[in-house]
Amino acid sequence: MNEFMEQFLIEARELVEQANTDLLAMEERPGDADAIDGAFRAFHTLKGAAGIIEFPAMERAVHAAEEVLSKARSGAEPATQLSISRCLSCLDQVARWLDMMEETGVAPDGAEAADAVVALFASYADDDRPAASRLDAWLRDLWLKSPTMRAQARCAVLYSPDPDCFFEGEDPLARFESDGNLLAIDLVPRDAARIVGDINPFTCNLLIFAVTASSMQTVAARLRTAIGEVDLHELSPPVGELPRMARDLLAAQIDILRGARDDGFVGRAGSVARLAVNVLHAAGRDGDAHVIADLARNAPGDDYRSLLEALENLATLENIPSSGPGTLPHEAPQSPLSPQDQGARSLRVDVERIEALVRLAGEFTVLKNAVGHTARLAERGGDLRGVSALLKDQHGRLGRMVEDLQHAVLSMRVLPLRHVFHRLPRPVRDMGNALGKSIRLDIEGDETEADKAVAEALFEPILHVLRNAADHGIESPEGRIAAGKPATGVISLRAWRNGDHLIVEVADDGRGIDVARLRIVAAERGVAPAATIAAMDDAQAIELIFVPGFSTAANITGYSGRGVGMDAVRVAVERLGGRAGVESRLGHGSTVRLTLPFTVMKAQVMTVEAGGQILGIPLEAVIETVRVPRTAISAIGAAHAFVWRERTVPLFNLAQALGLERAAPLATEAVVAITIAAGQVNGLEVERVGERIDVMLRPMESILSGLPCAGTTLLGDGRVLIVLDLHELLL
Repeated sequence: MNEFMEQFLIEARELVEQANTDLLAMEERPGDADAIDGAFRAFHTLKGAAGIIEFPAMERAVHAAEEVLSKARSGAEPATQLSISRCLSCLDQVARWLDMMEETGVAPDGAEAADAVVALFASYADDDRPAASRLDAWLRDLWLKSPTMRAQARCAVLYSPDPDCFFEGEDPLARFESDGNLLAIDLVPRDAARIVGDINPFTCNLLIFAVTASSMQTVAARLRTAIGEVDLHELSPPVGELPRMARDLLAAQIDILRGARDDGFVGRAGSVARLAVNVLHAAGRDGDAHVIADLARNAPGDDYRSLLEALENLATLENIPSSGPGTLPHEAPQSPLSPQDQGARSLRVDVERIEALVRLAGEFTVLKNAVGHTARLAERGGDLRGVSALLKDQHGRLGRMVEDLQHAVLSMRVLPLRHVFHRLPRPVRDMGNALGKSIRLDIEGDETEADKAVAEALFEPILHVLRNAADHGIESPEGRIAAGKPATGVISLRAWRNGDHLIVEVADDGRGIDVARLRIVAAERGVAPAATIAAMDDAQAIELIFVPGFSTAANITGYSGRGVGMDAVRVAVERLGGRAGVESRLGHGSTVRLTLPFTVMKAQVMTVEAGGQILGIPLEAVIETVRVPRTAISAIGAAHAFVWRERTVPLFNLAQALGLERAAPLATEAVVAITIAAGQVNGLEVERVGERIDVMLRPMESILSGLPCAGTTLLGDGRVLIVLDLHELLL
């Protein structure tokens, strides 16, 4: 990739991030001139940048969004939630293009994707509803083919499931199975022009058309959490039959089509169609007139059977329901978010930090010369005590400079947390819409810095916590008002530095955790013996939400209920060498606190020997080291355990766990490191405990990346030290 393209990608990602932020601000504060101007400028600059690198597809797609923002900016058309959603969808496509360019180094063709974005804005401009014309056409065809259905229908639905909905636990057809008033349903490929071999069975490529006798309010409630786009039409009640003269005229045209098929039949059929279209227009049936015109225009050869059937149905119809504008209960959440979901691929470094590194390089040069001078003194047989003192002094200077170098290098890897935090308002907005809740996300401390690896790894755990807060914590607007709270729930995301640690808190003002109910559900689901749960204090009981597979949710939604959210949070945080905790007050809300190291590159490890090899264990995972009499170790099936501080702890032999040759136990006591991983206390039997050292970790790469290791470093004697990942090894 050339330097010019690299610069484009850096600036484009920043512009996409800025546009996302401004669009969400526009939605939160309608009429905010600064937010509208900011979003417009970001799209305008993106369009110009796409033109410079000769990427016409992106230029065309972004221009369509820019036009909408331009009208909002001039006051010609105010920005709506739907228009903002379309602009966000455009940014999602731009993000995908940027990812492709990152991989290939060149601009993709992108014409088809650009057409889809432009069509998205075209459908918005036509009637403010996505794919409404397709639904109208299907409805008109249905009425003509099934006249007995027309009097019962009250709501028509076009559901466009998200292509990845299967992975979100969504069964699109199950949404309609529970509707006892369903009258008709049709499944149509979203993209019919596909080769069978290219079809991905794990992707939902369907549009679902349906008609039901249920009210639109009932259908909206049923589809409120559907994953994808939902378009509803309220169908008006019967409005009376066609005028008698109109039906007589249509009957005469039907007789003509049933007549002899001689040389003049095609001409007569064309006249029939034109007359029928005029009759229907005069009767106020413009939609049906369009259907008849389309059938006549697309009739193959002299085959007008479809036209005849449609006219026969029309001649006997007492009414044709007309479709009025429906309401979209929510614009369902789109899939992964913004361009930065793959992590920041480049860093902008403050020039002062680079200057600090340059100064250190100069000091190292001076120290190198000093060590060389000392070496020459030793070669010449200089005073041994004097040379020793010089070496000791220089070693001390080297230690201080290496520490300064570590800080300088790590400071170049830091990112402000805004790179993570500013990606979160979008999913919170989508979750609020999908759940029918009014939620505001307040962010504090987004300028707090953290190591790039920590910052990037934070996105998923924070998103899990936000999902739980939105689904379990924040009440419905009606419930909040009944509880004396504002209708809008607030989730606060805060971050700050505390020494060498980073603290991130997610707090909500929702219902809080009902500890009594949590105890009951935990006992029912066998999380722990009922007596053990009853003996826990409230803080210990709340910790049960981190147990793998445990959830208090009565129903599974697209956001929670599977019991993997908070467990995933704890595992992800502990892999970074941190810890997760939660506090809650019933009726007032909950706070989840994540405490993480500032960097994962510099770590403290304890060396141990197992299977004749020296290995490292992250020091923060070690509680203590003990010697356990072998008579105190009990066999439980094929496993072993012992009692430590009045609790039973499983015992693993480290050499055996790693597939190394296990040394024969000669001593009467086992050397055990008591460790904690994902909240689980374990004992690791080793052959010997070594020293504690500070290391700079290198990640495992290539074919070694799948090993249960946090990274590697070099020991003082040149040997490679593998530092173990206890989560991967033991869980």
